[in-house]
Amino acid sequence: MNSAVTLIRSAALSDVAEYAYAATIPAGVRMIFPAGACPLNADGTTAAVGDHAGQAAVCVANLKTALAEAGAELTDVVSTRVLVASDSQDDLVAVWEVVRDAFGEHDVPSTLMGVTVLGYDDQLVEIEAVAAVRE
Repeated sequence: MNSAVTLIRSAALSDVAEYAYAATIPAGVRMIFPAGACPLNADGTTAAVGDHAGQAAVCVANLKTALAEAGAELTDVVSTRVLVASDSQDDLVAVWEVVRDAFGEHDVPSTLMGVTVLGYDDQLVEIEAVAAVRE
């Protein structure tokens, strides 16, 4: 698939961040706004209870499924917001490493944030994404 997303990197900003600082899409592309990807199994139970990285992996898999059904893939993602129910930076980093590795060289602008609670029982991770595809 020929991605409509152009990632913008900045020489003026820190290179410590493991993502591009901005992304653009041209006029005339179809935007996709998937629901937050949650760590839910097909039967509705929460996967990988107590395991931040395990839940992140399930969230990524569920995001890939939702994107595919909308005609997109990870390389079409414009930005992400990764929510982690934890007050531990180590937990946030563990989740980020899973997400970063899944996106590979398509290092989209992202926000990683700790939150107090998420919507499902035992849920520790949720990934919000916006994607764009050429028609």
